[in-house]
Amino acid sequence: MNLAILKDDVQAFIHHNLKTDITKIILKGSPFSDITVQELANQILAKQKSKNKLPTWFQTPNIYYPAKLSVEQTSSEITAKYKANIISGDKIIDLTGGLGVDCFYFSKQFKEVIHCEINKELSEIVSYNYQQLKTKNIKTIAGNGVNYLKENNTLFDCIYIDPSRRDNIKGKVFLLKDCQPQVPPKIDFLFTRAKNILIKTSPILDISQTIKELKKVKEVHVVAVNNEVKELLFLLEKNYSDTIDIKTINFKKETLEKFNFKYLEASESIYSEPLEYIYEPNAALLKAGAFHEITKYFDAFKLQKHSHLYTSNKIIDFPGRSFKIEHYIPYDKKNIKKLISNQKANITTRNFQKTVAQIRKETKIKEGGHIFIFCTTNNKNKSIVLICNKLT
Repeated sequence: MNLAILKDDVQAFIHHNLKTDITKIILKGSPFSDITVQELANQILAKQKSKNKLPTWFQTPNIYYPAKLSVEQTSSEITAKYKANIISGDKIIDLTGGLGVDCFYFSKQFKEVIHCEINKELSEIVSYNYQQLKTKNIKTIAGNGVNYLKENNTLFDCIYIDPSRRDNIKGKVFLLKDCQPQVPPKIDFLFTRAKNILIKTSPILDISQTIKELKKVKEVHVVAVNNEVKELLFLLEKNYSDTIDIKTINFKKETLEKFNFKYLEASESIYSEPLEYIYEPNAALLKAGAFHEITKYFDAFKLQKHSHLYTSNKIIDFPGRSFKIEHYIPYDKKNIKKLISNQKANITTRNFQKTVAQIRKETKIKEGGHIFIFCTTNNKNKSIVLICNKLT
C-alpha cells in the first residue's frame, strides 16, 4: 500500500476526477511526487467501477482500492447480501477472500469471520478497508486458506470458497476441476473442519457436471442481476444425501423474481400452440434448465421442446418477460413487413433457423420501438412469428 494515496489532497483529487477522461489524467502525469500516475489512474478507475457494484465502499471515505481487476472479479454487494442470507452460524472462514465483500456481509450473520487471501498486499488493503467500514469481527490472514485449515483444528459452521480459473487454463472454464483451489479432491478434508461448504463459481460452469464433481450437494442457487446470471452457488452439507434443491433468483430494479424446483425431478412439459399471452423465462431459469418444471408450477404451456417459450390464455405472475400476442403468423418476410408499420421492432429468436441479423436484413426492420417479435418453432416444427406488445 502506498499510504500517500490516503492524504486528504490526494483523496480530493481522486473524487474530483471520477468523471474525467482517464487518458487525459495519464498524459498530464501525477501532480503528486510520491504517487505515480498509474497508481492514481487505478484508484480512479477502481472507484468508478465500485459506484454501482459496491456502493458502501464508494460512499465510505478513505477506501483504498486494490488493482482494478480485483474490483471487477469481486462479488457485488447485492449478490454478497444474498449469500449471507442463505447461511448462518457462529464461525465462517473464506478460503479465497479477495476484496472481502462477501466476508463483510458474512460478518452480519456470523459472530466470527476469517478472511484468507494469498496475496499479501491485497490482504493488507482489505484489513485497512475493514477498519474504514467499522467492521470488527473479521480476522484477516495473509496466506493460503487451505493451509490455514490444515495448520489449525478450529471447527467452523461453514467454509466459503470462490475458486478462480487456473493460470494454465486458457479460454472459458466450464468445469470445477479447471479452477483453483481444486475443490473436489479436498471435499472430504474440508468436511473435517466444517459441516457446511458454500462454493461460488462462474456463471458459465455446467451445473450438472459440477454436481457430479462435488459431494453432498444440498442446494444450487442461480443468481442473476437485471437478467444477467452473475454467479452459481453450491451449498454442501456433511452427510447430506437427499434431493437437491435448485433455487433461482433474478434481482430487478424494483422486484425479485424467484423460482425453485427439485433437481432431476421427473417432469414433462405440456405443449400448445400460441394462445393469448407469451412468456420468456429470465436468465436464471434458463441457466438452471427449468424448462419442463415451468408448465408444472404455472398455468402455462410450452410452445415446443427446444423453444423455451411459454403461453397461456390469462396473465400469470411469471419469472421473466410477459407479452400480449397481437399477431401469430407463419414466417414470411412480406407478411411481417406489412404488420410492422413503422419498420421498427425488437426481435428475439428462440430455436429458429435464422439469426436476428438475417431477419433484419430480409425484412428491413430496424431495432427499437414498442413492438416485440419472437421468431421461433412451434410443436409441429413449423417456423412461426409472434408479434407482441410487452406487459412486463
